[in-house]
Amino acid sequence: MLYDSLPLAALWIVVSALALLLHAGVPIPPWSLLFWLQVVALWTISGLYLVISWQRGGQTLGMRPWRLRLLASDGRPLTAGRLWRRYALATLSLAVGIGLLWSLIDRQRRTWHDIGSHTRVLRISR
Repeated sequence: MLYDSLPLAALWIVVSALALLLHAGVPIPPWSLLFWLQVVALWTISGLYLVISWQRGGQTLGMRPWRLRLLASDGRPLTAGRLWRRYALATLSLAVGIGLLWSLIDRQRRTWHDIGSHTRVLRISR
């Protein structure tokens, strides 16, 4: 996740700069409607990066150095719907915290978003 924060930060800067330009260079007030619209835009652009990366090869830029690949646990192709479900559940897993810690308890080392989206992350051999 740390490696993927770099391309995501770049995308967030672009989205935030566009929001600032559309708001005539005036910072968007916290907790306003425009603030929440920007949050949704940032969440969506992050999801697009992840879903497109997972669809194109089962890996994000951050997963490649660690030789990790996302696969469907049932052997079916990774569909956009399944990947968006994984992303939404991963958001909840991160927000709650226990969704990621669940992998320490699960015998197959799955997180809540793996279980809910029927996906799994596997280490690729060299």
